[in-house]
Amino acid sequence: MKHLTALLMAAVLVLGMSACGRSEQKEDTANMQNTEGEAENVTVSASPEENEVSMMEIPERFVLIEGGTFQMGSPENESWRSDDETQHTVTVSNFYMSQYELTQEEYEKVMGNNPSNFSGSDLPVENISWLDAVSYCNARSESEGRTPVYTIDGQNVSWNRSANGYRLPTEAEWEYACRAGTVTPFNTETSISAEEANYYGHYPYMIEDNYFSQGNLDTQPGEYRQTTVAVNSFAPNAFGLYNTHGNVGEWVWDYYGEYPKTEETDPAGPDSGTLRVYRGGGWNDFAKNMRSAYRATLAQDKGSFNIGMRLVLNAVAGSGSVTGTALQQDYGASDNENVLIAYFSWGGNTAGIAGEIQRQTGADLFEITPVNPYSNDYNTVLDEAQRDQNEQARPELANHIENMEDYDVIILGYPNWWASIPMPIASFLEEYDFEGKTIIPFCSHGGGRFGQSLTAIAKLAPDAVMGEALSVHYSGGATLNEEISQWLDTNGMVHE
Repeated sequence: MKHLTALLMAAVLVLGMSACGRSEQKEDTANMQNTEGEAENVTVSASPEENEVSMMEIPERFVLIEGGTFQMGSPENESWRSDDETQHTVTVSNFYMSQYELTQEEYEKVMGNNPSNFSGSDLPVENISWLDAVSYCNARSESEGRTPVYTIDGQNVSWNRSANGYRLPTEAEWEYACRAGTVTPFNTETSISAEEANYYGHYPYMIEDNYFSQGNLDTQPGEYRQTTVAVNSFAPNAFGLYNTHGNVGEWVWDYYGEYPKTEETDPAGPDSGTLRVYRGGGWNDFAKNMRSAYRATLAQDKGSFNIGMRLVLNAVAGSGSVTGTALQQDYGASDNENVLIAYFSWGGNTAGIAGEIQRQTGADLFEITPVNPYSNDYNTVLDEAQRDQNEQARPELANHIENMEDYDVIILGYPNWWASIPMPIASFLEEYDFEGKTIIPFCSHGGGRFGQSLTAIAKLAPDAVMGEALSVHYSGGATLNEEISQWLDTNGMVHE
């Protein structure tokens, strides 16, 4: 009888422990999927082959993004879409993503410096290159006892998909997480307002088509803060992620290239390229360039005051490695005999800047002029400019360069029109072969700095090297000469 009682008690104890384990497992799962607030520190149980990833503690403020299948890119009827947003079916696996963009405090703690244009511990770090971003990922991984994800050899970077360290999201992971189940241009499922995101609020979605009839807009113009804001600003998306639209663009792993037309699982983009992708738009972007599908690009060794990063961790160990081979070339100008200043100007500001550059460098000067000039009336030219940009028109040019092969460096000037380049600049870039040449952009603007004009240039001349760009507020004022001098120094240009 005593023996039978002991056996029954042991069985009850085993069943009780099993039930307790199941209960705790469910509770952990609920914590990982809770995106309403900050994620808890959790240790996830997993199969032995997943232990390298799963047995590490998941940091606070990371949430589990449960994988799935979605339509990546934009439908053909989405307003202000680009041709490189071809919609296709993509499946992504589970991964962890930081709820917030990386802060300046986090970056400085690991790297010992803060390159940001704006200053604040809870502001996103910005003005970092893609190479800076992957270096940070490795440094933080090492500081926390994780296996670094990246092997960095100069401009060439490979990714060990099985490593448990910090990394950048792939472009597919980023868009999947940003959309959070939505299929609309923005994850707010609204025409996003300046109360929902930090961007150039004077220019909400569709303003280009309704500038003189703003009553037709779903969202009226709002505040333009002209700075980054704290990373926990505004409401999160349905996955618990903050500021996936606006504040700063976010570097992703992928080289820029055409999307495939076939289904993909966990894609990592092209194996080589000249440009890396960043997503989400920044504090100085128009709403159209913050859409979930919009793809911005820049050379991997360049940074900007509106580009930062967001961290990701594997949820399950991947397999194999991804090789990234940089095709970008270095450049340098020892003299100015092979330099051309080419510019398009409407109101005279860009022409004045080009003239000062020519005075300081002695370089050749060429004005880009369309056969059919834009109107001299400001209101009319606004409408003409947005029409051409929306249609991606290529105005015929009235004059041409017969000896483009003689020039190694093109200093390219233009006004910032509707957060991008005027279409005569697009005509110019498509007319010539810029492979191996260096393009050094400068633009005049009324507050948006470059907008997405550098992305537009990079996409049209992907085989050119991009120098450091210069943005000038209107005509530049009394400091223009010195600003140009410093900019030429930065680009290694000989000048007076």
